[in-house]
Formats: sequence, C-alpha cells, structure tokens
Amino acid sequence: MKISYQWLNQFVDTKQIDPQELADQVSLTGIEVASVIAPDAGLKKIVVGHVLSTKPHPDSDHLTLCQVDIGTEEPVQIVCGAPNVAADQYVIVALPGSRIADNVKIKRGKMRGEASEGMICALQEIGFSDSVVPKEFQDGIYVFPEPKPVGELVFKYLGMDDRLIDFDITPNRADTLGMHGAAWEVGAMLHQHPQFPTVEVNESNTKTSDLLKVTVENQDKVPQYLLKVVQDVQIQPSPLWLQIRLWNNGVRPINNVVDITNYVMLEYGQPLHAFDYDKLTSHEILVRQARDQEKLTTLDGEERELVAEDIVITDGQKPVALAGTMGGLDSEITTQTKNIVIESAVFDRTSVRKTAQRHNLHTEATTRFEKGIDESATEEALQRAAQLMTDLANGQSSQGVLVGHQVVPAAKEILVDPKHVNHVLGTAISAEQMAAIMTDLGFTHQGQADKLLVTVPIRRWDIAIEADLVEEIARLYGYDKLPSTLPVGTQTIGHFNKKQTLIRKVKKLLLANGLDEVVSYALVNESEAGRFTYQPSTDIKLAWPMTQDHAYLRQNLVSGLLNDLKYNLARKQTNVQIFEQGNVFQQINDGEEPKETPTLAALWTGTVNEDSWLGKAQAVDFYYAKGVLTDLFRNLGIAELVTYQADDAIAELHPGRTAKIMLGEQVLGFVGELHPTFQHELDLPETYVMQLDLDVILNQELPMLVSQAAPKYPAIERDLALIVDQKVTNAAVVEAIKLAAGKYLTNVQIFDVFTGENIGVHKQSLAYRLHFQNPDATLTDDQVTIAMTKVATKLQDDFAAQIR
Repeated sequence: MKISYQWLNQFVDTKQIDPQELADQVSLTGIEVASVIAPDAGLKKIVVGHVLSTKPHPDSDHLTLCQVDIGTEEPVQIVCGAPNVAADQYVIVALPGSRIADNVKIKRGKMRGEASEGMICALQEIGFSDSVVPKEFQDGIYVFPEPKPVGELVFKYLGMDDRLIDFDITPNRADTLGMHGAAWEVGAMLHQHPQFPTVEVNESNTKTSDLLKVTVENQDKVPQYLLKVVQDVQIQPSPLWLQIRLWNNGVRPINNVVDITNYVMLEYGQPLHAFDYDKLTSHEILVRQARDQEKLTTLDGEERELVAEDIVITDGQKPVALAGTMGGLDSEITTQTKNIVIESAVFDRTSVRKTAQRHNLHTEATTRFEKGIDESATEEALQRAAQLMTDLANGQSSQGVLVGHQVVPAAKEILVDPKHVNHVLGTAISAEQMAAIMTDLGFTHQGQADKLLVTVPIRRWDIAIEADLVEEIARLYGYDKLPSTLPVGTQTIGHFNKKQTLIRKVKKLLLANGLDEVVSYALVNESEAGRFTYQPSTDIKLAWPMTQDHAYLRQNLVSGLLNDLKYNLARKQTNVQIFEQGNVFQQINDGEEPKETPTLAALWTGTVNEDSWLGKAQAVDFYYAKGVLTDLFRNLGIAELVTYQADDAIAELHPGRTAKIMLGEQVLGFVGELHPTFQHELDLPETYVMQLDLDVILNQELPMLVSQAAPKYPAIERDLALIVDQKVTNAAVVEAIKLAAGKYLTNVQIFDVFTGENIGVHKQSLAYRLHFQNPDATLTDDQVTIAMTKVATKLQDDFAAQIR
C-alpha cells in the first residue's frame, strides 16, 4: 500500500516531520516500509505549455508543427508526433536540457527539416506506468482538463511533488490497507488522533427500498450486504485531484463513478462495486451460492464457469458479479449509465480466497477481503461513495441504506496487567504510560494502576488477547528502548534421540559411499504419489494446491529422486548417485490421520568413477547398489539380520533384478533396477534405486556389540562350486550352508557366478569361499572335511545341486 504523504496530511498533521523521517519512525513501530518514492525524482525543466496553434508538418503525414506558449516572451515551435495534439490544449512540455524518464535528455533539434524547441510529453515519458495512464491518453500526449499556469513546473499539478511511503504490510495488519488505518497508525506514533471528514449525504425523497429488493440466502458467508442507489449520474472523467490519488496508488482512472468506488476503497480499505441499475433484469438482488457450471462474463471479458463454492450476486435471474472478486460485464458502468447501485459488503474471507485462486482472479478487492476489512466502516464507506457521487457526478442519492444482512462484530474487551507487561518486556513502563499508548491508538480503557480494561475497536481485528496488547505497547514505546539483558537460567546439555542419531548416521555413511544428498518436494502429482509402494494407501490430496504438479503428499521418496535425475540429465550430468532422507505419508484407512514414516532412498545411474590410467570406469549395477546397502547395514550393526528376497511386487521395478529387503520378519525396503518399460516412459538410462523404512530399524532390538580378542589359531578356507537352477537365490544357498556347516564356520562369500549352455539350460554355477576357525584350538582338516560333506549333502537335498 502506497501511502500518500499529502493525503495523509489531511488526516494527521505531519508537517513537522519529513517523509523519509516519518517512514523511518513507522519502520521502528513494526510496519516495514519498503521505500519512499519520489515521482519527480530525476526530472527537471518540465513545464506547463499552452498549444496556441497547430499545422501539419510539410514533409510528414504524422507530425504536427505546434506553436506553444511556455511562459517566455515568444512562443516556441515544437514538432509533435502525437495524434491527439490540438490547439488550445494545456500540455506537458520538456524544455531543451531537461531530463525525462529513463534519464533521457531533451535537446534542441530538427525533425524533417523543422526546428523543435523541446518535446510535448505523454505521461509515460515522465515516468508514469502504462497501467495507470487513462485510456484516452495511452497512445498520445497528456492534456490537462483545465488551464494551468503556463511556464510553471508540472509536478505539483500531476501529484508528482508528493512522496509515497510504500508500506510492506504483513497479513495481520491489513487495517493499514486504507488511508484511515494508516492515519490511525501514524497518529498513534505522533500522539495525535486523526481527523476524518464528516460524511453527509444529500439524499432525495426516493427511498432505496422502493427502488430495490435484496435477499441474502447464504448469510453465514455474507455477514454484511448493503446497497444504495444514485440516480441521474453524469458519467465523465474524474477531477484531476481524484485521478492523482488513484494513479499514485497504481490504479487507472476510468470514469468518475468507477473512480469513486476505487477511491473509497483506498480511503477506508472497504471494497465497493457499482452496478448499472438499468441493466439489471429485475431489481430484486439475490446473493447466493453459484450453481455448478453456471456462467458469468466478468469485467475483464472472460467467461467463467462457476462452481457451487462461489458466492454470486444475481439480479434475481442471472449472476451479475462474483462476490468480493469482480463484477459482471453485463452490468458494468459505461458512458450511457444514468442510474447506479452501490454495493458495500463483507464476504467470508476463505470463500473469496478460494474463488480468486480457482479463477486466477486476484484484484485489490480480493486482497482486502482475504486479509480482512474494518467491518465497522462498511456502511460509512457506502455513504461516503454516495456523497462523492452526488458531488462529482451530479447524482441524486436515494434515501437510506437497503440492508440485506448486517452483523457487525462487537468490540473486544481485554484485561491488561501492567506488571505482567513489564515482566514480559523487561521494562518499567508505568500504568499511566500504557494508558496513554492505548489512547494514542484510539483504544478506550478504564481501571487503576494494577489492571487496565482495554476496549479494542473493530478496525483492529488483529488484536484478540493480552499478548497482542503487550506487542502494541512495546512497538509504540519503542523496540529500540527495550533493555537488552542476557537470559538467566539452568541449561542442560542437549543430545540426539534414537531417531536423530540413526538419521545422522545413515546420511554420513551414504556420503562416505560417494552419494550426494538432495531434498525433493514432499508434494507430487497424482501419478507419482503411489509409486514404489508395497502397502496400498489412499492418495492424500491437498484441498487447495498451488499447482496440480504438487497436489498430493508423497508415499515414496524415489519419485522425487527420479525428478532430480531428470533435472541432472537435462544438464548433461550422466553419472548420478544421490540419496534423500525424509518422511513419506500413508493413509491406510479413510478418516484416519495420515501416518508419517521416516524413510531413506537412494538412486544410482551411469558409472561409479571415470576412465583413468588405473582402469576403466565401473558401471553401476544391481550388485554395486546392494554393496552400498551391505556396507550401510554392517555399520548399523544389522547385517546379520538382513536378508534379500527376489521380488516382483512393485510394478515400477524390474521383476528379475529386484530384491525385497527383510529385517528379521519385517519388510525393511527394496533395491532394484527400474522396469525397462517404466524407464523408457521417463526417458531414463539404466537406473537403480533403493528405499528403506527407518521405523523398522528404530523398532528393531539390535544385538549388543561385543568386542572379541584377535584369534590365536589359524583359519582354514575351502572353496565350493555347485550347479543349481537359476531360480535358486544366493541368499537361500548361503542360509543352507550356514545351517549345515556347523559352529566353526565364520564366513561365507560368493566369488563367482556363471551361466552358459555347457552347464545346462536355466542353470547357474555358483562358487563360494567358506572360512572355518576354532577360537579355542587348532582346527584339523578332518573336521573341516566333515563340515564340507554336510554342506554338500544339504545343498543336494534342498536344491538338487551338482557339486563340482
């Protein structure tokens, strides 16, 4: 909100403090000031000129030779290319040597052989934005509506000598989205009560209720709905002072009626809307919820399909406005309008916000309704608009206000304990000082030194409890005056809990294995949400997502890693090893709260290292990914409890190159290659992924680590090769070996896998190295031979293995 220093001075005496100093003081009271804008900054030697005569340029069909009085003894000739230049206009003239927008310097010169002593300017050429220039002057020079003193600087006649204090308003201080609210804020800071003009409407004898009927069906969504009629208006451009107020706040002047509604919105913070009375099919206004697929063409020319959650204003038959958002094109104010209906209302802020988001229709009105408005000023703002329309549009205001619904909230009463305030702030502010601050804010109060009963006006809806008043006292007393003291108390040494310790440890271990940590969005699209899961879950969708690409809570981390992979591949990064730790969300039963599960996921693609003189680069494969997991489990102390089972339950993974990871009897996660079809759909190279449920590890009773002395006696190694069916897994063979080999077996390691025609169709050759050791005595060959015989027998019985 840009606060006009000159406008503000009409309500509060700010003459004793310059705009920059005022802005600095406002910042100290807790409202951030983004900047102080000087519209005339960098401009000079730009004056009012009077076009005495014009004639066509002899060598151009679009240039005009103008004789212009600029306050000198003789008029000067200026060549102008604007299509709207004409004799007897009062215009903006940039003299030779002047600076206009973008620091452009104007020089004397010739245009097609004719001398030009300056430049007749459009508003855009002296720094005005296209968005605020009145439409009649968008493609030409600006013409003053009334004569101005020739030769004087133009700045004061265009409001450019004003200073605009740009309030960066937080959501809780939407009361300052109007000049009245800003005046209260500045007045409190300067120990003044703002003085606002009295609203007195010269009403006709025609009652508003004789011209209109109104019904509000959805009163819970429309706390206030008020109407008034102004007849016999004359639609014309607004007076220049009103246009200046608008364009200094970034609003384009349209005509006097529309401009008045915008002006009152800036003044009170109360959005208004004006309908053409004669364009309403009937004069029985009905406020209701829209019907699904109902249509409304809004003022921007867009036909919008409505839904039942939208609130609409109807003329009894069809929608004529989208409540709190934008009016309808069929009832807009035009130059032919004679009679108007002014609407002042309060709409449910949540409904307005959802409607604005649904239709991508964000306006100054929606901003105010969403953040909140002064509900005590709704009727006064309506009367103020009627007053201005009788004064500036020569209209006849109807008698009284037609009330569709009006529930004004009561002022809040809050008890304040001065001792508690000082305890919180660390100050010694007297109760009298606190009472004076309340008075400056316009809050009434009563009570003695020990307690203050403060009545908070409705305009400050952000204040609800004593802590809010403590904040008000602190900021107006001065944050810079609050004493700085070190906290006194007993401190305890912090430590990580079991979950924090595990998360930090797995991150360090994966980083040590060469992976990079990433953080992906927790919100994904519908197709990504339910991928890579064993347990079916209801998709959890946000009620009002910012975008459909981020509308669902993720049920896996791998989808996010795949998006990160695509991002890297698009930037020619083909060797990617990344991991993420975060929560996934599952809702097994409808109506239950979603369960958040701490999860770890990783992804590998490309090669582990680059080609070098040491050897070729190693391509990532299933066994490399599994090796990283083995190292992780070993360092977590659960390697002996983890088993792998061939698995094809996850559709996005390769059915022959995927393993379910078990921790005891519980599913810990999975590791595998992406399914070729899925991989092709995403246009990805060969990629391997894993995901672990960290809750399973946290809930597992881990064996206590016991240190052992170095063995005194030598170990014996034996190799074993066997041919088995390809369906037999390594995990199953190792388990069988461990069961049969006896207590002296210390380790089993697979070191060779071979398939080929010479060993049979659907067969594989597996080779293992078995380590035997007796910690208490030297192990004999006979003992090992007996153990190996038992192993061979077990493998033959269980898998029909051929021992080689």
